[in-house]
Amino acid sequence: MKKRCEWATDDLLKKYHDTEWGVPLYNDRNLFEFLILDGAQAGLSWSTILKKRDAYRNAFDRFNPKKVAQYGPADMRRLLKNDGIVRNRQKIESAVNNARRFLEVKSEFGSFHEYIWRFVGHKTITNRYSHWKNIPAYTNESCNMSKDLKSRGFSFVGPTICYAIMQSAGMVNDHVTSCFRHMQITHMSHND
Repeated sequence: MKKRCEWATDDLLKKYHDTEWGVPLYNDRNLFEFLILDGAQAGLSWSTILKKRDAYRNAFDRFNPKKVAQYGPADMRRLLKNDGIVRNRQKIESAVNNARRFLEVKSEFGSFHEYIWRFVGHKTITNRYSHWKNIPAYTNESCNMSKDLKSRGFSFVGPTICYAIMQSAGMVNDHVTSCFRHMQITHMSHND
């Protein structure tokens, strides 16, 4: 039986853990997806968000930042009525705002991943935590990322949300050392 990080408790979380979490991510649309989903997670469990992921994809034009950036009042009303997503006005407005800021960053740096990976020196930080409870909620890198994103007008990007994005996007490898994915991700990130 495979040993996993202890948060991977049900089939949906196990699949996400085994195939996505911690894998170095350079695709801008996928990074935008995690920016939206991790922002939506604030105050909720990741399991709740994963269950709503397909509904988010449908509601937010498959996480196309150019389309989301164009959303207006009619789109806001549509999203607030969509019971497949988290119907929180601030989080929905944040998603639209962040799409606009995302495009500005992409224009300035050539890609969003070029910008975001600067906060870890363009390589995965491999941590060696033996217990899930030892993993911090945020780090100096996520604080710096949060501060910079906020200065560019992004919202729902506090240090904890930024650290969750960093974990999702493989900017950090926080699989515990006993997890079968820890070594796989370590090899992946060193072979980039």
